Amino acid sequence: MTENGEDSSLHQNCQAPDKGDSVVTDSRPRKTSLVDVKPCKEHSDALKLTARKGEGEVSPYQPRPPSLPRQAKSSKSGSVEETVRNRRLRNSQESLSDPAETGSSTDSLKEDQTVAAPGGFVVSSAATIRNRDTSVRPHSAVATGSPVFRERGSSLSEYERRPHSQQSDPTDHRGRSTKQRLSPVQPMGPLPALEKSFVSATLRAANRIDRDCLDYGVLAREKLRERLHRNLSDSRLLENMGSDSASVNSMRSTYSVLSPIRPQDVRNRSFLEGSVLGSGALLGAEELDRYFPNRRVGVYIATWNMQGEKGLPANLDDLLLPTDSEFAQDFYIIGVQEGCPDRREWETRLQETLGPYYVMLYAASHGVLYLTVFVRRDLIWFCSEVEHATVTTRIISQIKTKGAVGIAFTFFGTSFLFITSHFTSGDAKVYERILDYNKIVEALALPKGLPDTNPYRSTPSDVTTRFDQVFWFGDFNFRLSKDRVDVESIMNRTVDGDMGPLLEHDQLFKEMKDGSIFKGFQEATIHFLPTYKFDIGCDIYDTTSKQRTPSYTDRILFRNRQAEDIKVVKYTSCSSIKTSDHRPVIGVFQVKLRPGRDNIPLGAGQFDRGLYLEGIRRRITRELKRREAMKNQSSSTICAIA
Repeated sequence: MTENGEDSSLHQNCQAPDKGDSVVTDSRPRKTSLVDVKPCKEHSDALKLTARKGEGEVSPYQPRPPSLPRQAKSSKSGSVEETVRNRRLRNSQESLSDPAETGSSTDSLKEDQTVAAPGGFVVSSAATIRNRDTSVRPHSAVATGSPVFRERGSSLSEYERRPHSQQSDPTDHRGRSTKQRLSPVQPMGPLPALEKSFVSATLRAANRIDRDCLDYGVLAREKLRERLHRNLSDSRLLENMGSDSASVNSMRSTYSVLSPIRPQDVRNRSFLEGSVLGSGALLGAEELDRYFPNRRVGVYIATWNMQGEKGLPANLDDLLLPTDSEFAQDFYIIGVQEGCPDRREWETRLQETLGPYYVMLYAASHGVLYLTVFVRRDLIWFCSEVEHATVTTRIISQIKTKGAVGIAFTFFGTSFLFITSHFTSGDAKVYERILDYNKIVEALALPKGLPDTNPYRSTPSDVTTRFDQVFWFGDFNFRLSKDRVDVESIMNRTVDGDMGPLLEHDQLFKEMKDGSIFKGFQEATIHFLPTYKFDIGCDIYDTTSKQRTPSYTDRILFRNRQAEDIKVVKYTSCSSIKTSDHRPVIGVFQVKLRPGRDNIPLGAGQFDRGLYLEGIRRRITRELKRREAMKNQSSSTICAIA
């Protein structure tokens, strides 16, 4: 049949491409023309002309091997699919002529386009070839094609495996040379191995401070090897991740500063009572390890004989927050002898100094003996009910200037007892002070309702044996058995804080060595000067007619049931507070903790809310006044310069 006499069946299957639609045609009038892809001269010329119209000239790049066209469908659904495909291709072709590139997305710019290759092949772009049915493509297209295809078979296979967004049309580079895409740079050798957590040193320090991001999960089911994660900030999520831990911290902080809690965790945990064996107990090992990975809590103790002065120091920061301490502690226990007349004012000043991070867990008094316990507010839930008791050592019980007050509670599974006392004064009254001690250990009725954590090691006649950790501090009034001249001579010869020569004459040191007082107690090494007796407002010892001998009357002693449970961090005096004839003595300790049991009555987070609000209000007022003073000072300076 001639070229002008083509039958209707050929025209149905070999229509001209519509705006970029890639179709393989054949000029011979036979039914197998849809499957046969042998080139003919007429269609090759026509398709070359179409390619030149779309791109300007024939692409010099080697085309990909062609795929067979799909079988034409006569059903209604097939015509609908063809209409949709033609519409999509028409939109893609129109976007090629849009200089502002607003007609379609970037990927649509690379839709099907007809490319004529040497040898008469008609090749469509990658998007059209991939969308066609691969079942009709001959598997030997690359292997049995032209020699060029056989040589580039491997590279073409790699091209096919690329995502659609990474496949580029070779004809697009010639027409739009201003946006050439460079090939990806491959590393010359293997990349160095990275650690599982390559977070910076700054973030490591932040994570170390923020203990909430630590893992406190346990093995939930051993046979299934499933690990129960307590929250999304579990640090074990980082074990199999080669990423910065800051990513996990950012994920955790998406909703709030607190760690998210899953409903299943709430179902499984018991928040009412603790148990050593129970999983998820409030006072159990999991919660303890979460807040205290090393199972040690920081305890700050201060004892001070205020000499009954009405006027309090202007600033208590040096007493509670010394500048040489790197971190604040978890507990602050302050014992006062001969306290100021207004006890509530004293407690408010303590709250104002410690600020919103701490709440007053409990406070007790015996006459002018004050004992106050502050705790970090996020740890209050792990404290039991608090109990206190008092003992007077005076013959007349109504006189409460000498005696002791004790506060006891359980934190997780460790029981604490804090005692502050004031013994009989006088240089030679050592025996009376021993009697005071014996009366206190026998008469201090603690614990009352709290269970004894180790009843087998308790003694009914000694209250200090009924608790795991005991701290006893106060004005014990033990003196140096030496004349003042000799004491001052020894102090002048001391080098590098070596107070050993002075302590050889210390009455308390001698009695403890003989075992007549404070049995089982220890004291840290003393490297500070005697804290008694000074003239008010200066660092000069007593210049009155009595000429009292400088002595170590203010002491902090401790006792534990297990060896090495209490470690001393600091033991010194506060020389900057000079409103009394005594210098305050402070001690910082690291105390071992143990998990709690289910027989501990919880305190339910009770604290003095009114005192807390008043302390915060005073801090705000003080800060506003300070800023106003700085503003006025700055204004005065400007006026003076002008």
